[in-house]
Amino acid sequence: EVSTDDPEMAFCTLANREKLNPEEGSIHHCLYQFTRNETLTETNKLLCDVCTQRHCGPKNNIKSEKKFVYTNAKKQMLISLAPPVLTLHLKRFQHAGFNLRKVNRHIKFPEVIDLAPFCTAKCKNVAEGNTKVLYSLYGVVEHSGTMRSGHYTAYVKMRAMNNHLSDLVLRRQSQALETEPVKGQWFHISDIHVQPVSVSKVLSSQAYLLFYERLL
Repeated sequence: EVSTDDPEMAFCTLANREKLNPEEGSIHHCLYQFTRNETLTETNKLLCDVCTQRHCGPKNNIKSEKKFVYTNAKKQMLISLAPPVLTLHLKRFQHAGFNLRKVNRHIKFPEVIDLAPFCTAKCKNVAEGNTKVLYSLYGVVEHSGTMRSGHYTAYVKMRAMNNHLSDLVLRRQSQALETEPVKGQWFHISDIHVQPVSVSKVLSSQAYLLFYERLL
């Protein structure tokens, strides 16, 4: 999507991301790195149609790539529409020569996460004046084993139906004022085995997939 908004607002977020100071090895740090401001220079310069037309003239038939004008630019990936359900997929593999190796490092993640520092200042489904976009954790997928073999298990929160979530999914309405995680018992599921677990057990897992539902 090409944006023609005020350049001064293009890199603004709902909440000040510079005050985050996220801890390395946390989901906040992952999101901060994923949405960081990048400078495109040298071989990564951006092809500028306006600059090309200004240089060659709008009536010229540009056939040679040498006539294209490339310019330095800034790039940043931000959330423009806050989803009713937030799914975070952690990259748990890395290249080791010609092989792939699994990353077993624990990544810290909270029960409630605020996406505001990673949303555009004009996020489409956030009420004007809001500086928080809160989500509550309700599911975690964990993988044990190696890149060649392993086993998937899940942690799932059992709680009452969240009518606010239904409104977000079906009607795209946001009127709830909850700021606390939805109460409920956590369960660990491995094949046909299901057992209740504590929140601390869930938060200490090596998450592969994280599922959050929107609160505010």
